[in-house]
Amino acid sequence: MSDPVTYERDGDIAVITINNPPVNALGQTVRSGLMAALDRFEAEPDAQAALILGAGRLFIGGADISEFGRPPRAPKLGAVIDRVAALRRPVICAIQGAALGGGLELALGCHYRLAIPGARLGLPEVTLGIIPGAGGTQRVPRLTGIAAALDMIPAGGSVTAERAVELGLADRLGPEGEDPRAAGVAYARDLVDQGAEPRPVDALPCPAPDADAVAQARATWRAKAPFEVARLAAIDAVEAASHLPIAEGLTEERRIFDEMMQTPQRAGLIHAFFSERKVAKLPELDGVPPREVAHLGVIGGGTMGSGIATAALLSGLRVTLIERDMAAADKAAATIARNLEGAVKRGKLDAGLRDRVLSDALRTATEYDALAGVDLAIEAVFEDMEVKRHVFAELDRVLRPGAVIATNTSYLDVSALAATTSRPADVIGLHFFSPAHVMKLLEVVVPDTTAPEVTATGFALARKLGKVAVRAGVCDGFIGNRILSAYRAAADRMVFAGASPYQVDRAVRAFGWPMGPYEMADMAGLDIGYATRQRKAATRDPRDIVPTWADALHHLGRHGQKSGRGYYIYENGRKGEEDPEVLDLVETARTEQGVTPRSFDDAEIQRRYMAALINEAACVLEDGIARRPLDIDVTFLYGYGFPRWRGGPMHWADAEGLAGLLRDIESWSEEDAFFWQPAPLLRRLVTENRDFASLNE
Repeated sequence: MSDPVTYERDGDIAVITINNPPVNALGQTVRSGLMAALDRFEAEPDAQAALILGAGRLFIGGADISEFGRPPRAPKLGAVIDRVAALRRPVICAIQGAALGGGLELALGCHYRLAIPGARLGLPEVTLGIIPGAGGTQRVPRLTGIAAALDMIPAGGSVTAERAVELGLADRLGPEGEDPRAAGVAYARDLVDQGAEPRPVDALPCPAPDADAVAQARATWRAKAPFEVARLAAIDAVEAASHLPIAEGLTEERRIFDEMMQTPQRAGLIHAFFSERKVAKLPELDGVPPREVAHLGVIGGGTMGSGIATAALLSGLRVTLIERDMAAADKAAATIARNLEGAVKRGKLDAGLRDRVLSDALRTATEYDALAGVDLAIEAVFEDMEVKRHVFAELDRVLRPGAVIATNTSYLDVSALAATTSRPADVIGLHFFSPAHVMKLLEVVVPDTTAPEVTATGFALARKLGKVAVRAGVCDGFIGNRILSAYRAAADRMVFAGASPYQVDRAVRAFGWPMGPYEMADMAGLDIGYATRQRKAATRDPRDIVPTWADALHHLGRHGQKSGRGYYIYENGRKGEEDPEVLDLVETARTEQGVTPRSFDDAEIQRRYMAALINEAACVLEDGIARRPLDIDVTFLYGYGFPRWRGGPMHWADAEGLAGLLRDIESWSEEDAFFWQPAPLLRRLVTENRDFASLNE
C-alpha cells in the first residue's frame, strides 16, 4: 500500500498531501504520516511555508470509521493539530469538497485556510452522539463568534465555502474550478511574499460571551431533539470557549467528549451509522450489474404515485405517468408541480430547472402503450389484488423485453403478482413510504423468482433516488408493516384492558417515537385501517381482539386528519385535541365484552409496546423475511420514526436484555396466551446467551 501522506517541494513551499481514499479519513497511518511530514518541514529551513491538502475530490471527510469504538492509537488527532498550530512558519490548507469533523479541526489548526467554491465545512459529530473532540468547539467560536458556532455545531451542520469566508472560518475563497494544489500553492506564495507570520487560532482571545445565543440554542434543541444529550453537551462546550483560555477550554471539551463516549446514545447512533452502510451490502448481489434505469413509468397519480414521480424527477429521471383519464392525469401533474415547487422553496431545486423538468422530463398519458420505452414501471394504484393484476397484465403486454415490472404494494403477495406475468424474473416489489419524495426508506421486496440483476436494479434505483433500501422477503406486510401490525395490536389490547388511546400515545412519545399509534392512524386515515381489518376478517382467529371502537369511528365518517376528526379533533391544524367521545366508544366496547378496566403506567405501556415489536421482529428473522437484525433496525429508523439515538429496535432489545424481555412475554402469556407467544428465535438466543447483534455478521 502506498504512503497515505506524501511530502514534496514546490520551490520554497512544502506540499503535504493526504491520499487515503475514499474520503481521506484521519486514520492512525494518516496521523503518523502527517507528524512525519511536519517533522520534515521543520527540518528544512528553506521551506518558507507548508500547504496541507487532500487528494481527490475532497479535503478530509473526518475520522476513520474503522477505528470507532476502539482505543485510540498515537498520535492522537489533537496532538497532530497542536503540532501544526505550534509551527513557526505559516501552514496553509486548501479545502475542496468537504472538511468535516476531524478534517475541519485539522484545518483549524492551520494558520490560514483557503476554501474552494463547492466545498463544505462542518462538524457533524453530534449526529454520532458525541461532540467535536479535537478543538472544534473551542476554535470555531474564536473565529466566528459564539452565535455562529451555535448555529453549526449543535446541529451537526456545515457551511459553504462562501459562507465560511463570511464567518471567518476560512480566510480566502479560491478561484472557481481551480485545482486545489495550484490554488493553495499560489495562496502560500502570496503569504510568503507578504511576510506573513504564523497565525494560530489558539492565540486569539476568547469570543465575547453571548448569553442570549446560548439560551436560544438550548431552547431550540430541547424542543427539536428533546432526548439527545450530545446536542446540549455541544452547547455547553461552545459556551466554555467564551470564558476559558484555550488550554483549559480544550481540556473541558475533552472531558465532555469522553463523557459522551460513554453514553448509550453514542452506541445507538454509531450502530445506526454502520447499519445504514451495511444494509445494501448483500452477498448475492456482489458483482451483479443492475439494469439501466433512465426512464420510469408510474401507474397511478394519487398521493403515492405523484410522490414516486416527484422523487424520480428530482433525481434526473424521465417519468411517464399513466392515469385513468386526462382529468386525473392533470390532477397528478398539478400535484407533482406543487411537490417540485416545495423543493424550490426549500432550496433543493432551481426554479428554472423545475420548469424544464415539468416541460421536458414529465409526460402524462391515459394509455399503457405510452410506457413502451420505459426501463422500469411501478404501479401505485389502489391496494386491491384484482386491480393490481389488471395493471400487471397491461404492463406485461406493453413493456419491452428486459424492462422491470414493480409493485408498490404495502401488504399484498408480490409472488402472486409475479406469477400472473409471462416474465416473473423481471418482477419486484418497491414499497415506498409516503410521502414518497420525502421519506427515505424503500423496501425492496424480492420473490423467489426474481432475477438477481433485477434485485440489484431495485437497490441501484434506491441509491439514485436518495433512498435507503432494505431487502425484504414476501409476506403480508413485509418487514415493517408486518411488525407494525403486532405492536399496534398490543396497543389495542392495552386500550381494551383499561388504558386510553391518548395515554398510549403519550407513553410512546415519551419513549422517543415521534408519534403514538393512534396519532399515526389519524395521519394515515382510519379508512385505511378499516380496509385492512376487513381484508383480514376472513382469516382472523376468534381469539383475537378487534378494536370495534376504531370501526365505529370509521362508520361515523371520522377518518382522521383528512376529515378533521378521528381519534383526535383537528380544528387547529394538524395538532389534535383529545375527544371524550372516543373514550365513550372504547368504554362501550369494554362493557359489551365484560371487561373491567385496569390502570397502566407509562413504563408498562412502553414495555409491552416494544416487547410486541421485538417478538414479531424475531419471527420475521426466523421466517427469512428480514435477513439480519440490522435490516429491521434500518427499516424502523427510516420508515417508522424509531428514535435514532436508540440505534434501532433490535439494538435497543440487546441493550435492554433479551432474557428480561422473554420473561415479560412469558408472564403476559399467562393472561393472553393467544397474543403473547414467545418467538422461537428469541428463546434460542436467550438459551445460547447470544444477542441479535450476533446475527448481523
